[in-house]
Amino acid sequence: MSMKLKIVVESGEDGFHVAHCPSLKGCWSQGKTKTEAVENIKEAILLYLDAGEKRFRPTSKQKVLSVTL
Repeated sequence: MSMKLKIVVESGEDGFHVAHCPSLKGCWSQGKTKTEAVENIKEAILLYLDAGEKRFRPTSKQKVLSVTL
């Protein structure tokens, strides 16, 4: 899967770096370093997108297609 999403990384109050993906509501992560926060948000995004697929149950009138962005 090839997809580009924007993320926001900022310093948290506790010394950690906090990252989130604004286009995926509730998709947040953190890390001790900026690099770790970026790696953690990548994993969070993959889990977020995977969970969405598992929750969707198509009806007989719906067809599920995949697109690459």
